[in-house]
Amino acid sequence: MPKNLRKKPIINFLILIVALEIIVISINFFYSPIEVAAGGSTGIAILLNAAFGINTATSVLVINVIMIILAFFFLERKVVQKITLGSFLLPLFMYLTPSFKLVDDSFLAVTIGGIIFAFGIAMLYRIDASSGGTTVPPLIIRKYFHINTAISLLVIDFIVTFFNIFTMGLNAFFLAVFSLIITSVVMRYIETGLDHKFQIQVMSLHKTKEIQEMALNVDHSLTVYDVRGGYSDNQKEILMLVVDNQSYGPLLRAIHAIDPEAFIITSNVVKVHGGRLGL
Repeated sequence: MPKNLRKKPIINFLILIVALEIIVISINFFYSPIEVAAGGSTGIAILLNAAFGINTATSVLVINVIMIILAFFFLERKVVQKITLGSFLLPLFMYLTPSFKLVDDSFLAVTIGGIIFAFGIAMLYRIDASSGGTTVPPLIIRKYFHINTAISLLVIDFIVTFFNIFTMGLNAFFLAVFSLIITSVVMRYIETGLDHKFQIQVMSLHKTKEIQEMALNVDHSLTVYDVRGGYSDNQKEILMLVVDNQSYGPLLRAIHAIDPEAFIITSNVVKVHGGRLGL
């Protein structure tokens, strides 16, 4: 999200509303109808509803109030304000949004539900907001321990998911675990982006200048490093290029056409900031 949009309260509020409704859709259309608790305060609410018949929206409201108190002591006041708003709006949307089974297959339901839920949570994290519940601890953990929110959310939600065994059985537990994995993977791709790049390091004994000229002629980003050989102790140059998926194959073929013996190392880059390929 562009920085200038983050500073606009109206934009942030609209994103918050959309994100919360996306989360509610995943719960009311996919998880609640098949009684699978895939973590979170909503998962706890589903467990309480299955075990004691307590209304899910009411349970989420109580849990979120407790989390607001926790956030008050550990998070910035501005973030707490956003958490407070989301914490009260989520159970309200759960109450207002109808709940019914959209698909009959449970496996398909948790797959779709996990993907939709991941989009909603990722949108909240982009504006440093939360729907409350167990999404609050990952924000605190990220602030003090710099651990990715997707990882900490997965651990916390797995603990909640474990209780599926005692309420709905092993089948619900495994479905919930699968859904958590889907959610974690999708969140990671949303956070890092889908347009990944390749970093290529090239070393040639005799054709370094020719490869460098080729890379510059096709307008690839290029950096030249002065290095020293570990065995020969000779001064050498390594070319470092960053390319997208479409350019990767043609670039390798062009390098091999110049020097079939060129030493090439390729690594994945999830994000590029600045420069021609930067975000």
